[in-house]
Amino acid sequence: MVKQIEKITQKPVVQIATIVPIMLTVGANRMVPGIAIPHPVGDPTKSKAEEYNLRRSLVLRALNAATVDINEPTTF
Repeated sequence: MVKQIEKITQKPVVQIATIVPIMLTVGANRMVPGIAIPHPVGDPTKSKAEEYNLRRSLVLRALNAATVDINEPTTF
């Protein structure tokens, strides 16, 4: 699905998920590992401020990944 979106839109797609081998299997080119399977982009055990910083960090990493030219699947 991810490769199709990139192909159709001609824009880089970054996938945030917790299991990199599965991301590779589904064809992701740019991957950002998430935190945990039940909470890929957060951690409910953290305070609101820590949670915000954690999510912000993941989103910034994903945005950066979208700007990098790659030749093969890459984990950021």
